[in-house]
Amino acid sequence: MSGTLLRLHAVGAALALATLSLTACGDDLDQVKLTMAAGSPGGVYHKLSMALADAWTREPGIPRAQVANTAGSVDNLDRLRANQAQVGFSAADAAEEKQKGPAGHKLYALARMHDDYLQLIVRDDLPATKLADLRNLRVSVGARDSGVWLIAQRLLQSAGMSPETDLKVQYMDLPTSANAMRDGALDAFFWSGGVPTDAVTTLATTVKLRMLDLGDVLPELRQTYPVYGSATLPASAYEQIGGGPVVTLVVRNFLLVNDTMSDDVAEALVRGLFQAQPALVAASPVARSIEVRSAIETTPIELHPGAMRYYRDVKV
Repeated sequence: MSGTLLRLHAVGAALALATLSLTACGDDLDQVKLTMAAGSPGGVYHKLSMALADAWTREPGIPRAQVANTAGSVDNLDRLRANQAQVGFSAADAAEEKQKGPAGHKLYALARMHDDYLQLIVRDDLPATKLADLRNLRVSVGARDSGVWLIAQRLLQSAGMSPETDLKVQYMDLPTSANAMRDGALDAFFWSGGVPTDAVTTLATTVKLRMLDLGDVLPELRQTYPVYGSATLPASAYEQIGGGPVVTLVVRNFLLVNDTMSDDVAEALVRGLFQAQPALVAASPVARSIEVRSAIETTPIELHPGAMRYYRDVKV
């Protein structure tokens, strides 16, 4: 065999192995190789990713997925579209925006997971009571390439504000924001996550905090971006934080894959997801809301055909 033919044979073998990693079925599931785009350590996405990676080794019995630390939703979606990850979490708003973007692998949903609540946390000694009151203050709008940053941009725009000109803006993830506020270097920060979020609860033990009501800016935001919902968080949502109930933004979270995944693998992962719910709840209480009937509500992202096959099988 010539050198050229040998090289072609080697390339073909490598491509076949890569394809097998996502198209395996039945007894070949032990050959599947997955990378999960998981968000930052300590966040809900990361906690659920770690629990799923362990659970999927038991059912459907795949090698443990590699859990990759990322900046959040936008970063996760970029990795899925580039096939640097095959599974990942994202908020619905970021997924909707990214699906419209330049050419890349198509996104599919395996399930709607939990819902996130936008939490605009301020120091209690500040007079701010609404979003516009943050002008000229030191505010973190989330890490770049995060879902928090996307929401923060849109909320500020709805309030007629610019992060660069109206705020002393910082781009920090949740742990960095909490540390900066604890150290007196930050006045407020945006966070989108489950309630309560551990990092916020812990911060409230050392710094007096309040959460701002967003009721004055949500109507315009939701008219422009109907992907968002709204909810009233009771004062009991955080026993450590002062103030009464607040109106805030709600966004759904999805477990996503890309179009390299076969129907058989997708179906197996969804089945394993629901069998693993006790382990997911142990990792984060938000997993209590994961339910088969609501899991199919992934608009504007299409369900993967393999996931749809699972839901039909359980007669959703």
